[in-house]
Amino acid sequence: MDNAEVEILLVEDNASDAEMTMRALKKNNIGNNIVHLKDGAEALDFVFGTGQFENRNIHHKPKLILLDLKMPKVNGVEVLRALKSDDRTKRIPIVVLTSSKEDPDVKICYDLGVNSYIVKPVGFENFTKAITDLGVYWVLLNQLPE
Repeated sequence: MDNAEVEILLVEDNASDAEMTMRALKKNNIGNNIVHLKDGAEALDFVFGTGQFENRNIHHKPKLILLDLKMPKVNGVEVLRALKSDDRTKRIPIVVLTSSKEDPDVKICYDLGVNSYIVKPVGFENFTKAITDLGVYWVLLNQLPE
């Protein structure tokens, strides 16, 4: 994997949701290089260049992180807390993409600095449209600081 070109980091333990997300983005030519990780521990290792990713150049940051909340090892809230509290990573846009509509989750995520909180739409067509719209905005339209 050429880390210089990572555009979207997808952190999702549900294989079918991950597959649908990647398919929707690639079908619409959004995010040519998507890295899919299955839990929060892998995500933190990837972003901070530790563990199995210790040789990764951490200066090549993703343009967007799509983050599930309910994951094994390290949950999405802990990943969000770690990334938004570190000066090296706090400006990376993070979109929580979850099935949780629980009010405390929404409040906690916004208190920690999430850029957007989206409840996964039900149904393939709705899910695909939501992912496509999300990708267009965050990867193609949103302006990031240098």
